Amino acid sequence: MKIALCQINYHIGNFDYNVAQVIKSLKQAREDGADLAVFAELSISGYPPRDFLDFNDFINRCEFAVSLIAAECIDIAAIIGAPVFNKTGKGKRLFNAALFLNNGRIEQVAHKALLPNYDIFDEYRYFEPGRDFHVINFKSERIALTICEDLWNVGAEQLYTFSPMEKLETQHPTLMINIAASPFNASQAETRRSVLKENVAIYEIPLLYVNHVGAQTELLFDGGSSVLASDGSIAAELAYFDEDYLIIDSDALKTGKYSENKSDYSRIQLIHDALIMGIRNYFSKLGFNKAILGLSGGIDSAVVLVLAARALGPENVWGVLLPSRFSSEHSVSDAIELSENLGTAHEIISIEEPFSSIQNVLSDLFRDLPFGLAEENMQARTRAVILMALSNKFGHILLNTSNKSEAAVGYGTLYGDMCGGLSVIGDVYKTDVFELARFINKDGTVIPENIINKPPSAELRPDQKDSDSLPEYDLLDQVLYQYIEAFKGPDEIVALGFDKTLVARILRLVNLNEYKRHQTPPILRISSKAFGMGRRMPIVAKYLG
Repeated sequence: MKIALCQINYHIGNFDYNVAQVIKSLKQAREDGADLAVFAELSISGYPPRDFLDFNDFINRCEFAVSLIAAECIDIAAIIGAPVFNKTGKGKRLFNAALFLNNGRIEQVAHKALLPNYDIFDEYRYFEPGRDFHVINFKSERIALTICEDLWNVGAEQLYTFSPMEKLETQHPTLMINIAASPFNASQAETRRSVLKENVAIYEIPLLYVNHVGAQTELLFDGGSSVLASDGSIAAELAYFDEDYLIIDSDALKTGKYSENKSDYSRIQLIHDALIMGIRNYFSKLGFNKAILGLSGGIDSAVVLVLAARALGPENVWGVLLPSRFSSEHSVSDAIELSENLGTAHEIISIEEPFSSIQNVLSDLFRDLPFGLAEENMQARTRAVILMALSNKFGHILLNTSNKSEAAVGYGTLYGDMCGGLSVIGDVYKTDVFELARFINKDGTVIPENIINKPPSAELRPDQKDSDSLPEYDLLDQVLYQYIEAFKGPDEIVALGFDKTLVARILRLVNLNEYKRHQTPPILRISSKAFGMGRRMPIVAKYLG
């Protein structure tokens, strides 16, 4: 049987667009001789629809969209994901469903049974878990149809008490199909391959896996839809970070021998490509195409400028240099050189006059108090006022350039350098920002070497360096990773060889600055635990504070 894998970039709630893309792929699959076309989890609505699912109107529109696609399923069948009403009278009002469409109608429905409720997932908030499992008899295959998490209850640590495939196996399936919305993080591709391979090893039948691709605000979907033969080899892997389409012969997957056919990305290339896709989709799905950002001459704003230029085109990116009395000559010249290398527009606006004006306004109240944090933050907020004024006047979206290390310990100014419409590298540790810069320069100098090599500095007071206030980033990032991503407490981190006083200081800073992170822009997620919707912490807690 010939099966088309259709990897599409959907748009949440944009039913006309989603239906048009599905029907376009469906028609192409039929022309190419496919018997079945497979689309991703909740492809009708886009993923994650979140509280749109509470609106009957939203679900009714999903149903209407399904009817339009079903009408096209003549001489070809389709599997597609959509939310559907739970008509049993018990439990939550919706199911997360995979619909088998054939002969112009819905012929069979599979309900997602394992509903993730951790990190960025909150599916049990909306959906009732499926409890009935039936293979789909279609042409020469008995299809075990599952949805994303339904295949993930494998390995040593299992979150659920059963696996849907255990139920379906008793019905002697000949083929597994899994439709998914599996968000990206830098290690997810390898984890996903391991999970898919383990399922094939257990059930000894081929597996077709179709994933989302594209960005939905902070969540990035990398695609990588896959075909696994019955011997566990990856017979094919679709594109990463782009739409793709493939027709395979299911019979060949049971008899042929395949060498591994998978994408070979380095970790830093995955992050680079994911961030570019995230910026591009955030702008396109909101209907914007112009970006603005503050260029400091430092590595963070340099990397964000490059990523934005590659995502939107250099003609659509505007870098604004906002020097103060503490800015070095190199900061300005380095930023100009970077902008010229990229072909982006740039502007130089000194903040000396507005900063001095604010100082004068407050001089009677500040009296003879020494220059300190208040004056440093006034500079950052002055820059933010200018950048937001330009954003409002010309319709550009302001890109935030704070990194994860800074966000973790509160090394940033609320309503200053922490403002913006999108945080591009807010989930990228400072050490990885340096790696991104080196990756960007792998084929020639884009970011001036002086930007990469000079000690990081906020340049808000004379001779300031980040290391005056923070541990060196190589050390800081290791401790942050153990606390944020690995969930290790202070004693466990100290046991890894880190200084006890240093660990206590870093963890205290992380927890004390939760209030700042609650007020930041959406952060593009590239790690397994990003600040934002996936890390939910109380602000007024005393733990390690």
